[in-house]
Formats: sequence, structure tokens, C-alpha cells
Amino acid sequence: MSMARGTDTRAPEPHAADSHDLIRVHGARVNNLKDVSIEIPKRRLTVFTGVSGSGKSSLVFDTIAAESQRLINETYSTFVQGFMPTPTRPEVDVLEGLTTAIIVDQQRMGSDPRSTVGTATDANAMLRILFSRLGRPYIGPPAAFSFNVASVSASGGFTVDRGADRTRTEKVTFSRTGGMCTRCEGRGAVSDIDLTQLYDDSKSLSEDPFTIPTYTGDGWVVRVITESGFFDPGKPIREYTEKERHDFLYREPTKVKVNGVNLTYEGLIPKIQKSFLSKDRESMQPHIRAFVDRAVTFTECPECGGSRLSEQARSSKIEGISIADACAMEIRDLAEWVRGLDEPSVAPLIVSLQRSLDSFVEIGLGYLSLDRPSGTLSGGEAQRVKMIRHLGSSLTDVTYVFDEPTVGLHPHDIQRMNNLLLRLRDKGNTVLVVEHKPETIAIADHVVDIGPGAGTAGGTVCFEGTVEGLRAADTLTGRHLDDRAALKEAVRKPVGTLEIRGATAHNLRNVDVDIPLGVLCVVTGVAGSGKSSLVHGSLLQRSKADGTGVVCVDQTPIRGSRRSNPATYTGLLDPIRKAFAKAGGVKPALFSANSSGACPTCNGAGVVYTDLAMMAGVATVCEECEGRRFQASVLEHRLGGRDISEVLAMPVAEAEEFFGTGEARTPAAHRILGRLVDVGLGYLTLGQPLTTLSGGERQRLKLATHMGEKSGVYILDEPTTGLHLADVEQLLGLLDRLVDSGKTVIVVEHHQAVMAHADWIIDLGPGAGHDGGRIVFEGTPADLVASRSTLTGEHLASYVGA
Repeated sequence: MSMARGTDTRAPEPHAADSHDLIRVHGARVNNLKDVSIEIPKRRLTVFTGVSGSGKSSLVFDTIAAESQRLINETYSTFVQGFMPTPTRPEVDVLEGLTTAIIVDQQRMGSDPRSTVGTATDANAMLRILFSRLGRPYIGPPAAFSFNVASVSASGGFTVDRGADRTRTEKVTFSRTGGMCTRCEGRGAVSDIDLTQLYDDSKSLSEDPFTIPTYTGDGWVVRVITESGFFDPGKPIREYTEKERHDFLYREPTKVKVNGVNLTYEGLIPKIQKSFLSKDRESMQPHIRAFVDRAVTFTECPECGGSRLSEQARSSKIEGISIADACAMEIRDLAEWVRGLDEPSVAPLIVSLQRSLDSFVEIGLGYLSLDRPSGTLSGGEAQRVKMIRHLGSSLTDVTYVFDEPTVGLHPHDIQRMNNLLLRLRDKGNTVLVVEHKPETIAIADHVVDIGPGAGTAGGTVCFEGTVEGLRAADTLTGRHLDDRAALKEAVRKPVGTLEIRGATAHNLRNVDVDIPLGVLCVVTGVAGSGKSSLVHGSLLQRSKADGTGVVCVDQTPIRGSRRSNPATYTGLLDPIRKAFAKAGGVKPALFSANSSGACPTCNGAGVVYTDLAMMAGVATVCEECEGRRFQASVLEHRLGGRDISEVLAMPVAEAEEFFGTGEARTPAAHRILGRLVDVGLGYLTLGQPLTTLSGGERQRLKLATHMGEKSGVYILDEPTTGLHLADVEQLLGLLDRLVDSGKTVIVVEHHQAVMAHADWIIDLGPGAGHDGGRIVFEGTPADLVASRSTLTGEHLASYVGA
């Protein structure tokens, strides 16, 4: 007897694993976050927005991404962890549902002269293998095509012990073929030092002839030269014999005795090359950088033509193309060349290389070349280069964290970036984006608005939900989301012009242009069209040659440790220390936490750090000074009823009022504080560590510092970077005030609000790379909108609703 089975029509119970569809944050208190609790949907695109300094990065990067990476590090053995960074656990009560976090930030790539776009990605490595297999004549393995590998050879004998007193000497030879150019050592440029900027040859060594920083008459560096015994200290340098001149400038390191102490004497040129030219220019102190700019010129290497490669490496070719030629091509052209190679023996390599190069083109960087130094990439370009390795990844259920991915992008390119973000999401990944641009906020599945203000006025979640819900919400972002700047009814008239003729830097095609003076001029165009080449490569050089005072505020990051703060960076601390010293009748150094006034227990840091090797270090508030950083005796001195630690704890706006009137009136400090208020940083505290500032705050801090310089021309490179829609309005007011005070302001910018507010627009294009480098429009914003003759014109017309 058989029984029929009934069909169970009930829905199956959801699997327990499918319930983990949220990232839960509870009680986050990192930086200015105020016990933030939030739930973020997984496998969705979530955009975090809010004014600059509101706490977006603190929540996304310093809490969620930081804890994810810390937990992954803990899966390694303690031995391996000892070689890895050891971040502390973020200040948060609960973090659940985390997945592996991949951070794609705006940190610029290292500016080491040996680092290029090709070496920073996998493209160069694959090209070297390709040429080692297919290049003719054959010159060696992949290292033979690397400009970072020198050719070396050595030979010698070593003794082999055979036991029972039997030994045998064997001869060994070793050789390695590298591709490094021996003249420039793989840098592509050689330095030429102007000797007249090093010393006055009419003086003798005893007359302190040197004009090099740190080369003072009583210093050890000069004493070693003077007392080396190679020269007559009273003889003018210009009267040196040929041998004395050679020893003075080029002598190899030689042991000498000075006052009974064994020291090393070395010629002036190699000593300068080691002490100054081996360092990254941006990490130099300002006076050292000024000396290097004055005394050293870098020219293309005459032997390798700037390719960095040896003649042997350049001699091996594939279908008439050397690896130097391939690296110099625009990547979109190189991708086409690789696509045309038909070599079954290396087919997997060609497919992989082609995929990598196509990713460059897809992400909008096809105008770059692989030999482009990575230090010359903008923050936005560097971020997109980092994205390339993730585009073809097969990983899913990963959390991708982006920091303003639209930075440096023309409105025409933003849609392409949006598509890439959506593609990563659609592969099953969680995508978290910190962003201000309404075009990217509009594609979000979920929006989190942090605010309501910046600094201590921020740190709370003002809104959570859909984009439409944000528009209806009464938050600062919701109110400004649909803001559109209007075209000016009347534009300013130029008071003169700065002529540029025959500009050919990078991709510029013999450009002739007149930059109007006394107005707000915007230079725009798609990414890679030649804007920076025109402004930095031609305009800036022309201004220097003419002696025109120019202040350039670019996107190079502010460097500073946790001891650096707005007061030290802007120079504000100097007049404050002098005011305290004058009031107390003591020396100014007492009022510096990095000098004689520092608490001896924590050395002026305010906290005591305990290193726990492979575990996260512990920072505890100093018990001696209770985190105030100064000795108790220093805090007894007061100015206007406040001690130095209380002044450093003041917000900028309060400090401006404090130093503006009464007993504490200090005009020099008041002027600097006024500039900080002008750029919208009134909420920052004077002693807040620079390491805690957001990207937008650092950019404005740099702008405020440069505003104190006496100059007639200001060049600003994308000043809207990191700025909220509401902050852009304040920036436009600042630019107007600068122009109305008689300055010329030239802005390299993509933001349509700045374009609409300009008096004059110079548009470069029509495309990027070799498709750009031309002036496609010059005139007023109204004329650009009316003509719609360029991509910029079309987008600006759409923006203003024309």
C-alpha cells in the first residue's frame, strides 16, 4: 500500500546566515562623535555627508574601517603582528556585522623619484616580463628592463671545508643585468648645482663664505672643511689650485682629525647631494626647500632622454617598440598596441596586461602614461589609480570605503565614477562613500547625514534614510542639496593681463592665452586636459620670471605630527608666546610644549605612550600635568586671566575676540585668527592636533596661512575639495573679498558653483591627454552657457537651468 506525499506550501525558514545584513555601530566616540549609534545596510551603496569636520571620516574611516582592519590583523600570529602596524581599538561600545574593509583614500602616492604610475600598479612588472620573453635582441630576465635595478658583477674566491683538514678554494663569479641608466641612476633627471649659490668665492674659509643652510662659521660641518688640512683657511676660494678645487668640491670621503677627534671630510657637491637632494622636496623645511629651489636645477638626463633606462634595455624591441617607448605612450594607446600582439606563448600575460590597461581607460585615466612620476598625480588621480586593482576583483561581500571619489573630476566624468561605484555594489559588496557632490549623493541607496555643525557642534546623526527623505529633512545638507549658484548679472572688468605665449608643458599645444588681472578667473576642463600644466607649469613659472608676487595653494597635504596644531602651523603661537612672556617677564620658550616649558613627565605630549610590541600601544593622560602639556610653574603665568593651556583649548572664534581687546590684545595674533575665521575654521581649537583634521579643514588651514603673504596673485587648486555645499557659499564670499581687495584670484576648479560665480572662464580640452592641451573657450560664464560649445558649457548650462 502506498501513500501520496502532500506538498508543503509554507515558505522555507530563512537561514540564520542570511540575517546578518547590517553593520551595527553603537556608542561611537572617536574624535568628535557623540555616542553615535547607527545601522548600515550591507550590499548597498551608502553615502555619508555633512559639513567638513562634522565627523564623517571619524565614523567611516576611524571607526568602521579601522576596526575591520584591526580584527583582520589579529588573525595573524603574534610573530607576524610584530612587523605590522598596531592600531588601537576605536572608542565604540559595539561593532557588529563587519566584513573585510578595503580603503581607497585620497592619500597621495609617495613622491619618491623612482616611483611611477607603472611601478605603483602591476603594469610595469607585466611589461618587463613581456619584453624579457619577446624582446629582440634578448638581453636578459625581467630585471634587465627595470630602471630600479643596476647591473652589477663580482668575482672572488671562497674556501670550502671538506673536513679532516682538507680545504679547497673555489672561484665564484656573480653578475646581474639591470636596466638602470648609470648616469641618472634611474631617476630620469640629473641635477646641476649652481656653485655661486653655495659660497662666495671672493672669501676664504676663515671668512665664513658659505650661503648654505646649516653651514655656519662655528658649526662642525664648516670646521671639518676648514681644519681638514687640505686648504689654507686664509686663501680666497677663487685662488685655489686645480687640486684644491677638486678636493673642495668633489673629494671622496676621507678620514681627518679635527681637535683630536676622528671625522670624515667629503667634497661639497657629494655632501649636498646626500644631505639635501636625497630627500623628498615636500618634506623639507621651508628654508631648505627655498635653498634647493635656488641652487639646484633638474634637467632631463642626456644619456637616457628621461626614460631612466640603460641603452641596452632600450635596444630590445617588440615590433619596433622598446619598453621605454611603451611606458611613454598614453595608456589608451598602449592598450591598443598590446591588443594587437598575437603571441600564443605569452597569451595569459597579454590578457592580464590588457585587462589592467583597459581598467585605466575605463576609470578615466587613459591619458596618463606609465612613466608618469606617481608624486605628480593629484589626490583624485591617485585614488582612481588605487581603484584599478579592485575593478576586476572576484571578491564579494567586501566593504569598500571611498573618500570623495569625485575629487578632481569634471562633471562629465562624475557619471563614469558613479557607474563604477554601482558596479562594485552590484557584485555583492558594501560600498561606503564619504561625499559632498549632489550627483553622487543622488545614486545612494542609503544616506547618513552627520552634523549639524563641525567640530564640537557636530558628531551626531542628523538624518538616516533615502535621498528623497534627505531632501525633505530639515538638515543643512537637505536644505542645500538642490542649491544652484546663479550667473552674475555683472562681471568685473580686468585691470590688465598676464600674457602666456607658446606654452608647451606636458600636453599643451603651443598655447597662447591672456590671464585677466584683478578678477576671479576659473581655469577648467576635463581631467587631463592641461589645466595644471597651464597654471603650474606655465603661469607660475612666468610669474616667477616676471617677479610677480604669487601665492599658490595646491593640494599637497599638510605634514605634521600629533604635536602640530593650528597654532603652530599658522605661526599663531609665536605672538601668543611673546605676549605671555612680556606679561610675565619671562622668556617665550616657556610657553611652548615642545621647548623648555614642557611637562617633563610626558615631554609636552599631554599623554604617556606605552609600547606593547605586537599589541596596540596604550596612551594614558599624563598624571603630572593632567593632559595640559605644561609645567605647573608655567601655568601660573596668565594673560587676560587665562593660562597658556586654557588659550590653546579655545575655539578660533573665541580666541579672535580674546586677543582683539583688553589686556590680552595682540594685533599679530588677532590678524591670523581673523584669517582662520574668514575661511570658516572658527570652530577649531587652537591646540587641536593636525592629525585629527579632515582633508577639507587642512586645505582651508593652508589657505588661511597663505592669505597672510603679501602678493597680488592667488592661485588656488580645487579649493572646494572636502567642502560641503553650504561651505562652498562661504568660500565664494572669501574669493570675492580677495578680489575686491585688489587681488587677482585664479582658480583651477570643476565645481559649477565656482564657474558660475567667476568673472572669466578659460576652458581647456576638448578631451584629455593628446586630445586636450588647447584653449576651447575664453570668456564670461554667461557667454559659455549661451554658446554651449564645450562639455563644460553643456554641464554649466544644465546646472544653472539655462
